[in-house]
Amino acid sequence: MPPTTTASSGQQPGKSGRKKGRRARLIVLVLVLALIGAVAYGGYWSVSTVRASFPQTKGSTELDGLSGPVDVKRDSYGIPQIYASSDVDLFMAQGYVQAQDRFYEMDVRRHMTSGRLSEMFGTGQVKDDEFLRTLGWDRVAKKEYDTKLSASTKKYLQAYAKGVNDYLQGKSGEDISLEYAALAFKNDYKPEKWTPVDSLAWLKAMAWDLRGNMQDEIDRALMTSRLGPKQIADLYPDYPYSRNQAIVQEGQYNELTGTFEQNGSSQANGLSGTGTSTSGTGTSTSGSGTAASGTATGTSASTSSSTASALQSQLSGLYDVLDDVPTAVGVNGQGIGSNSWVVAGSHTITGKPLLANDPHLSASLPSVWYQMGLHCRTVSSKCQYDVSGYTFAGMPGVIIGHNAKIAWGMTNSGVDVTDLYLEKLSGDGYLYDGKTVPFTTREETIKVAGGASKKIVVRETNNGPLLSDRSDELVKVGKKATVDNAAPDRGDGYGVALRWTALDPGTSMDAVFAMDRASNWSDFRAAAALFDVPSQNLVYADAENIGYTLPGRIPIRAKGDTGAIPAPGWDPKYTWTGKYIDQDELPYEYNPERGYIVTANQAVVDKGKYPYTLTTDWGYGTRSQRITDLIEQKIKGGGKISTDDMRQMQLDNSSEIAKLLVPKLLKIDVEDKDVRQAQELLEGWDYTQDADSAAAAYFNAVWRNILKLAFGNKLPKELRVKGQCLWVDPVNTVGPADEADKVRECGQRDADQAQPDGGDRWFEVVRKLMDDENSDWWKTPAGVGDRPKADNRDELFERAMIDARWELTAKLGKDIDTWSWGRLHRLFLKNQTLGTEGPGFVQYMLNRGPWKLSGGEATVNATGWNAAGGYGVVWVPSMRMVVNLGDLDKSKWINLTGASGHAYSAHYTDQTGKWVKGELLDWSFSDDAVDKNTTDTLVLKP
Repeated sequence: MPPTTTASSGQQPGKSGRKKGRRARLIVLVLVLALIGAVAYGGYWSVSTVRASFPQTKGSTELDGLSGPVDVKRDSYGIPQIYASSDVDLFMAQGYVQAQDRFYEMDVRRHMTSGRLSEMFGTGQVKDDEFLRTLGWDRVAKKEYDTKLSASTKKYLQAYAKGVNDYLQGKSGEDISLEYAALAFKNDYKPEKWTPVDSLAWLKAMAWDLRGNMQDEIDRALMTSRLGPKQIADLYPDYPYSRNQAIVQEGQYNELTGTFEQNGSSQANGLSGTGTSTSGTGTSTSGSGTAASGTATGTSASTSSSTASALQSQLSGLYDVLDDVPTAVGVNGQGIGSNSWVVAGSHTITGKPLLANDPHLSASLPSVWYQMGLHCRTVSSKCQYDVSGYTFAGMPGVIIGHNAKIAWGMTNSGVDVTDLYLEKLSGDGYLYDGKTVPFTTREETIKVAGGASKKIVVRETNNGPLLSDRSDELVKVGKKATVDNAAPDRGDGYGVALRWTALDPGTSMDAVFAMDRASNWSDFRAAAALFDVPSQNLVYADAENIGYTLPGRIPIRAKGDTGAIPAPGWDPKYTWTGKYIDQDELPYEYNPERGYIVTANQAVVDKGKYPYTLTTDWGYGTRSQRITDLIEQKIKGGGKISTDDMRQMQLDNSSEIAKLLVPKLLKIDVEDKDVRQAQELLEGWDYTQDADSAAAAYFNAVWRNILKLAFGNKLPKELRVKGQCLWVDPVNTVGPADEADKVRECGQRDADQAQPDGGDRWFEVVRKLMDDENSDWWKTPAGVGDRPKADNRDELFERAMIDARWELTAKLGKDIDTWSWGRLHRLFLKNQTLGTEGPGFVQYMLNRGPWKLSGGEATVNATGWNAAGGYGVVWVPSMRMVVNLGDLDKSKWINLTGASGHAYSAHYTDQTGKWVKGELLDWSFSDDAVDKNTTDTLVLKP
């Protein structure tokens, strides 16, 4: 039955929110008056249209299927805390409330994950849908639901879907969200009912976003068209284990027992007797031979560089398809990182552990995260949850946060769970082990709003779906492409298939609920064992203990560094074995003697302490080591760490690459007085990248130009910024060539995805070249006008300082007193659908910004920017939290945007200003604290 209400459906701000509410109403009124008569969609939006979808937050409403009343208490930021007397009621209410605030976002996500964006947005999304149908996320999610998940998880997913659908019942599109009002003018689109599989499929999207080194695999293969093995090796240096500490330091693999042990003992493992494996079909071979270690150069594996170069055009086309996929909902695979660390009570003011987390994702509006508390009035077998934290709109449970006993955080481990395979296609099949094997096929129909449906055939090999079928460019090899003698004749082109753990059904949804109700380390480890995809670094704390564990379904490869470059799919020696590293063998740490654990995408375990290759493409540890240094400074100084100390560490803006380069830059004798004036900004600079810092602006411009001159102009066009055309040296040449030999090439990659991106891999590249002052990488020809050529390191640095001076003069003005990093480094928040593709006035209504930001690339305050493309912010700490295990009510949190997905709601971006300043909100958990901060209460009645 449709919900009935005893209060108006419009949002009713509490006392502390009334001023914001009045301001929002005035803004809405002004905008609506300005838009009346607009003809973009042939109509206009009234105030009632803009406000129609605001949620009811007071009074009561009926929710069919509840066994008892449920209270939804919201604070002045609109963050809901839900109180129920049964698990089913709790998750049904969660679905209802999230749909109130974020259903449009949820709807877009499910259409993305199922390859049905064209149903909402028309022909422009057909290519994305073709690719997503080929991956088949929703098909895998359906298999998970049918065959893998526990009965209780299914029950919770059903309850959540019931809550969403009760909210939708009887509502038109414009009653749900402003965006539907816009879509209705064009497509007459109407939302359909929510299903449990819709919730599961979003985990696949996040797994895709966190899939590991697939982009490096593509880039290394593309580099072979212009660079040789030694040059590629220069650009992918080894991880600096001696300088940047791995996560796990007090444990190693025991060959005799076939388990990972800490300090020679497995007593704290937490998995004893469970026999848990991430694989439903295979387990690792205990004490088996190691996976091949390989290198990260892209040329040392058995697949030769000439074979990889044959894929240049295919992989370039693949990149174009991949680039668009996650950005449909504002998340993106490039630049993703995260910080999380935990400090034992022996080093804190409270005597109890502190845990911090800030995942780094592309900025989206609304934020990918949704803050929420899920509370059983009495915790019992009937109602098992008392948890608060960050979840995804569209999915029940809490992903990151704490319950009454434990807290946890996540960072991307970066382990390699994807491999690209070259496939020799032949008629209706593909070559494998000397024989032609028929494809596995299925037909998919893509419905298109305002257009004819399109049918596609998805083909799969034993290595996975053929991604190359989604782009004509991926099916053909250029006439000049070569292969080695061991490879089969290419015919009309190799295909490219994807093997990825997330394309097999898993149990990650079970893990979410298990973590939410875990009460100790053993419970948590058992829950983590279910978290098969994506593999994450999990940090843990309870009132007395801290820990770390690496979960995930991580493949054991039969031969070769399969994960570094595309592998020959026709050779059975490169096929996955079907076995995965057992959970007892994966690295963990529990109460290490040092009293803290830091994870920030660095290497998980030191080389030589572990037999399996987890990946050859770790983050290089710049952020993790800086966090470690900050903790050590506090401890060695005799101090104790507070909640606010943890917050301050999250905001650390120190530039590690500046510490290396600035002393060299200051020694260069610059003749031009204007350039010298800019150089003087670096004198006495503390390397802190505050938004108002002129020195940070100039240094980052110099760094960008060093990268461009030394590396960017020498990379193949497939990696350089789209539209930037250069006369470049011939293939396999690094040093300057004769002018007559130059060739003109234009970049092909989006600005925020191009290379060199300036991250800490490039820090390490430059660090290793610093002592080789005459390396060919430092050589560059003369530039436009009087820009000098460079024949060594210092000459290139001088040229970069000159170029940076005049670049910033053009961008910020000649007067360096007006320069600031924040003027260059700005954040724009965009609605990821109509905010990027809609008419101008719709974008104006839905988008927000800019904000001037501190921080930078590979900085703890990781407001990332891509040095190849510019200075604008491309990813951010998507949320920040600090959990105080001594008093959970003294924990702190913040979201990038706000609780609401409704434009002009008071809670659309009401946390952003505080987020920019580095402030955190109080995070109420206990009944008393929640009640004290409640401004609105809605009662859901049976």
